[in-house]
Amino acid sequence: MSSNEATVAGLWRYPVKSMLGEELDVSAVGARGLAGDRAYALVDVGTGNIVSAKNPRRWGMLFECRARYLESPDPAGDVPPVRITMPDGTTVRSDDADLAEVLSQTLGRPVRLTTQAPAKVMIEQYVPPVVGVVDERSDTVSEGQIALLAPAGTFFDCAPVHVVTSASLATLAAAYPGGRFDPRRFRPNVFIDAGVDASGFVENTWVKRTVRVGPDVTLDIVMSVPRCVMTTLAQDELPADKGILQTIARENRFEIRGLGPSSCVGVYGIVATGGAVSRGDRVGLVSQ
Repeated sequence: MSSNEATVAGLWRYPVKSMLGEELDVSAVGARGLAGDRAYALVDVGTGNIVSAKNPRRWGMLFECRARYLESPDPAGDVPPVRITMPDGTTVRSDDADLAEVLSQTLGRPVRLTTQAPAKVMIEQYVPPVVGVVDERSDTVSEGQIALLAPAGTFFDCAPVHVVTSASLATLAAAYPGGRFDPRRFRPNVFIDAGVDASGFVENTWVKRTVRVGPDVTLDIVMSVPRCVMTTLAQDELPADKGILQTIARENRFEIRGLGPSSCVGVYGIVATGGAVSRGDRVGLVSQ
């Protein structure tokens, strides 16, 4: 990756975990990632677990809901209210008195919205069968802890910033021309145009290195991102497609310490230096 070629091609934050989010032109970045990212989450009242589309058999409808902030969030301040657009197009606000009732009726199970993460953040995850992959968890739902590399009190799956490059998606698209490898399927915070000469899964080489994004922000890259069933779900005009995850497993599956063999796209980063990032900012590896 050349700092003269690689640029920020897209920025996203997701105000409510597992709902569709907001595409941005600029964002402040602090220890908790992009300002306002995954500041809210739904809690399953019955289990106490954080609600996640990783169990689409129960929570797949979350991808038909979209959350947007009513005002710009401040990385160091209180979280502003969000407006949630429901699958039928109606809207509710996070500060509406009947919010829990409306969300519970829509999702078919009692839930509540919170900004307070428990000390141990647990979710349910469905592991779909993947051709050629032997996994004893296949076609089962299990519980697991998340946010292990994130600041306490957050709802991230792992670390605060999630990065994907155009090179990885182009490589997957070449392997499966019938699939739509749109970055939205992967829910990154930062989508990087890696440059015309970049090819393959370039992010794989960034782990344990530092990436500069724009003039101010640096990210310590801590691990590759194991992909899950969420990449296969329909959202907006993107169709459901099991072939997305099948292709990832075939093209970029390798051992991750502590997790075992994992089908990966993108990387997770911890914010080493905060600041602001903008669409079009240059991106490069920091020399060691």
